[in-house]
Amino acid sequence: MEISNHVQKVDWKYKLDHFISEHPKLLGALIGVNVCEDETGNNLYHHNAGTRLHPASNMKLLTAAAALDTLGKDYVFTTEIWIDGEILNHELQGNLYIKGMGDPTLLPKDLDQFADQIYNLYGIRSISGDVIADDVWYDDVRLSPDMMWDDEHFYYGAQVSALTLSPNADFDAGTVMIEVRPGTADGEATHVSVFPDTAYVQIENHAITVEEEAEETELKVVRRHGDNTIVINGKLAVGTEPIKEWIAVWEPTKYVLQVFAEKLTQAGIRINGRKEIGCVPEHARRLIHHTSIPLAELLIPFMKLSNNGHAEILVKEMGKQVKGEGSWEAGMDVLLTEVAKFGVDPAAVLLRDGSGLSSVTLIPPNQLTNLLFNVQSKAWFESFYHSLPIGGQIERMVGGTLRERLADLTVHAKTGTIFGVSTLSGYMQTESGKRLIFSIMLNNLLDEEEGPEIQDQLIELLAQW
Repeated sequence: MEISNHVQKVDWKYKLDHFISEHPKLLGALIGVNVCEDETGNNLYHHNAGTRLHPASNMKLLTAAAALDTLGKDYVFTTEIWIDGEILNHELQGNLYIKGMGDPTLLPKDLDQFADQIYNLYGIRSISGDVIADDVWYDDVRLSPDMMWDDEHFYYGAQVSALTLSPNADFDAGTVMIEVRPGTADGEATHVSVFPDTAYVQIENHAITVEEEAEETELKVVRRHGDNTIVINGKLAVGTEPIKEWIAVWEPTKYVLQVFAEKLTQAGIRINGRKEIGCVPEHARRLIHHTSIPLAELLIPFMKLSNNGHAEILVKEMGKQVKGEGSWEAGMDVLLTEVAKFGVDPAAVLLRDGSGLSSVTLIPPNQLTNLLFNVQSKAWFESFYHSLPIGGQIERMVGGTLRERLADLTVHAKTGTIFGVSTLSGYMQTESGKRLIFSIMLNNLLDEEEGPEIQDQLIELLAQW
């Protein structure tokens, strides 16, 4: 029996080595693989396991673990409404403040509720002073280190602020949703809607309707650098389903301020002053205290949908809570200290952001499997494990980025993709019922979109252990 088992393991390792050495898409690329037992952490297979590679969104494994350990799974973010004057004869004789403290789940309906409470609960019909947005909970550095300039208008490159707004329950903070619909006849202009419906963004729509769909009918939606003009070009065929794009705004604090002021006006509250960025004074009085969903629930869209903005907010929040400074520098110091508790060697990694969007961050596969092994003993591990995408589960908030992959296997793992990089790390079950911890990191690919197929083939080989 021992000889047979030894032969099986050797054959299994040979198949993996052969696949890696002979796959044509891996010629000239870098691949790192590490596999260990979930119960003991004993290594079962390694290939360049100690080589530092770009993790892409596998970096979020470190961020999620550090946030759970630092903040706790029940942690909530808050948004508050303050006033610095008296309410007399239905008029606020002073300023109204909206204070952000990092909540990435704030929705337009929450601003509607704030306006409704201000009008109905506190009886305010007019504001003699200004409406002021306070975002000083974090610093004013909006874009994460190493952000590529052509990523910044996409939803995944949204600016980070302590006061931000999401258009829907995917919680893509700092974005607006653009919907483009075709007209009814050839040559007719397309129809564009923005949600939330706000004057903060301006639309330049050059897209037209065509009779039949063709290669050149592709639609392009971009935001101009440095302002909030969204330009739409291309063609959309008659009868085509509406196209939706999430576009990051320039300066999210002002975005919230504008939408909040619009909600106040819609509720029947007149604003006599200006809309300004400022700070709640010490003598102010709090009217409303709004809390987000707890961190354990936030981890679902964060990890399942690989939300970069959530990662960077968590980094700044860790810095704020531990060091009193809501910055990337402070937050990354906290993150590195935390993940060292889970077997990640600080001397073996270079960490630049919380999301993995950086093309400078470097982590060896064996450091990721160290973390995945050690977090299993934490009280919050169930929340961490539950947040991972699950292979073949079609529901978006269950399967996440793995919903169309690995349907015949039991795999809970984090995906990662940036230019030239494709990664997958997590937990899987073999055909014999054994659970493995694995990390597969592909770098220097000519086409990162080819990475998932290679990873899935490796996972299928691992399942034969």
